[in-house]
Parts: sequence; structure tokens; C-alpha cells
Amino acid sequence: MKQIIASLDIGSSNIKLIVGEIHRGKLFVLACSKVESKGIKKGIIVNEEEAYSSIKEAFKKAQGILGIKLTRVVLVVPSYFASFVKSEGYTTIDREDNFVNGDDITKALQASVFNRVSPNLELVSVTPKEFIINETSSVKDPKGMEAHRLSVNSLLGLIPKKNIYLTIDLLEKMDVKVVDLVFGGLCDYFEFKNEENNEKSTAVINIGSNKTEISIIKENILISTEVLDIGSRNIDRDISYIYDISLDDSKKIKEKFALASRAKASTSEVVETLTKSNERIKINQYEVSDIVYSRIREILELSKKQINFLTKEEISYIIVTGGTSEIDGFESVFKEIFGKNKVPSKVEELGCRSNIYSTGLGAIKVYHEKLKFRNKFATTISEEEQGGLFSDKKKINESSLLGKVYSYFFDN
Repeated sequence: MKQIIASLDIGSSNIKLIVGEIHRGKLFVLACSKVESKGIKKGIIVNEEEAYSSIKEAFKKAQGILGIKLTRVVLVVPSYFASFVKSEGYTTIDREDNFVNGDDITKALQASVFNRVSPNLELVSVTPKEFIINETSSVKDPKGMEAHRLSVNSLLGLIPKKNIYLTIDLLEKMDVKVVDLVFGGLCDYFEFKNEENNEKSTAVINIGSNKTEISIIKENILISTEVLDIGSRNIDRDISYIYDISLDDSKKIKEKFALASRAKASTSEVVETLTKSNERIKINQYEVSDIVYSRIREILELSKKQINFLTKEEISYIIVTGGTSEIDGFESVFKEIFGKNKVPSKVEELGCRSNIYSTGLGAIKVYHEKLKFRNKFATTISEEEQGGLFSDKKKINESSLLGKVYSYFFDN
């Protein structure tokens, strides 16, 4: 059986559904669908009927490519009002064979969660910071070590239930189960993680449509995150207001004509379009690029301030992603704010070669790494379903949505 995983990233502008296979440590995209978001604001459902239609369309497109029905996904959750709580737990090992295995790790992590989650919050992640063998030796990975007691110091990632319960309910109506919840910042980190930034303190900036998400990663662990209410939609509104054109036209001009850097823009190149009053006008590339530049610079400056607010530690590596980072000339503005030795990240996977897919691609990698740590097989498509593809619980509490989520830590 192959390790094939589906991830769902619901954004304010687009919904991205990606199905990929992990083979020899690399991710290969099998299907990728992107549809316009409706009924969704800042990643949270505000109109159930419209959102259901959009999500269903994303599944229909991906399933059309694969030729099978997708029944399980890894879900990226919005990080509004996310909180991170230190915890600890332990389990005893009284087998004749006292060597630690994946089940022992799960039991220790479960113990670190027990009675730690309040009724209005949902558990998204349980990240082990260190394991302690027999209350003496601290290790990162205890598998295969002999122990009578396995303790863990963990970090719990929590969000308000209202952030996700409607999404999970709509997926259930489609007969789709959520196998795991993941934070977008951690996903972006895993998509771009390499030997250079591995184990270093990293800041992740994802510029979305209506928001910019800032995340701090330390030693591969997401320790804090914050959301700024500013994004690429603000650029569209600026262009729309100044030239009196529709938001759709301003978005097209931003993506296909304007540059992020004024230095590279032409003073003679123009594009024609219609105003809201049906008047034909010409827009100069240099002038519209100046508008784009000013807003991108503001977003990056605010992001830099937020990074300094979230952590006082030195940030060794900065990841910036999202659709806005694809605008020609973005790297120049980025270096103005963060230094000449910093460069924006670029998605390289064939089939999804755009930074708008970084979160969905990273979600697949996060899920795979979680299960790999426990010597578990990572797939959201069963062996029987895979045959069709290639041929033609333990609850924390009764009120928790985790009872609906086939979480890696407790059901795999």
C-alpha cells in the first residue's frame, strides 16, 4: 500500500485540495484542485450553503482527476485566538519487553492532554518537546529504548471550537472524515524546511487574501502564532479605489501587469480597462506598481514588528509565502525589510508550483512525519481505494470535536 495523503486548505480567496504520495521521502502530487471560496471569510465559514458548494466543487475536481472518491483528509485550521500550553504526562511500561514503542509514546501524550482542554477549546496538536526515560534521561526520540516509565513534556495547540466545528460538520455531510487538524504556519514551515533552517528559530509569514499569518517555529515546534487583518485583498482595494475599477479587474491587474518593485516597472507600458462607470482608461505600470509596492511594504513591516512581539529570541530563518509572494519583484521588497541575505521561499513540487499551495503541501508532510515518528503508516486512502486509483479512539471528553476527528495521536 502506498502512502497517499489528501489535505484541505480553506482560504478566504481559494479552497485548495491536494492529494500527494510520499515516496522515498519525497512528495509527489497526484491531484490538485483550486476553486474560488464562497461563504468563507478569513478561513472561517460565514455562509454554510455557499461554503458547502465551494468545498464540494473542490472535491469534485480532485476526484475527477483521480477517478475515486476521497473520504478522508487532513484539515488546515485557522489560527485565530490560538493558544499554546505546556503540559506533561507519563505512562508505565510493564511488559516483559520493556522497549519503548509507538503505542507507549501515544499513551504518554494522551496523559499529557487528559483534563487539560477546556470545553470551549479544541485540541489541534500535541507536540512532544522531550521524553524522559525512568525520570532520569532526557531524549527526543525514545523508541527502542528500555524503560519502565516514559514521561513527556509536551506543547498543546488549542483553538476555539467555533473556528472549525462548521467546517467539520459540512465535511461530514459529504461523507468526508477529518483524520487530523494542523496549523497553517507549521505546514508552511514543513513545506520549506531544509538542512539550513532545521532546528533553528524560524518565522513564517503567509500573506493571504484577507489576513497575514505570522508563526514562530523553534526546533521544529510551533510555539506561537498571530493573525494580522491585512492581506492581498487590501492591494486590490487600493487599485480599485484609485482607478475606480472593479475588484476583479484590480486583482487581474495586480497579478498580471503590476510589479511589486517600482524599480523594475516601466513608465511607458500601459494596460487599458473600464471604470465602474464604463469609461475606458489607461493604467501606467510604474504608477500601479507604486501602489502595490507601498501596500506590500506595509504588510512586511507589520509582519516584522509582530515577529519581534511574538519572540525576543533571534530569528535565524524567515519563510514568506502566499500568493502575494509570487508577484514579480516581491523579492526586492522583501530584502528591503528583512535584509539582503534573505530570500522568499518557492514551492517546487510539480503540479502545484505556486506558493498559494504551500500550506496544503506542508499539511501532507506534517501528517506523514507525525505517523512516521510512531512507526505508523500514513495514508488517507485505503488499500481498496488505492486499488481503484491505480487500476482504471479514544476521546478527550464527550463534548470535544476530537471525537469526530480521527486524530493521529489517538486513533492511528
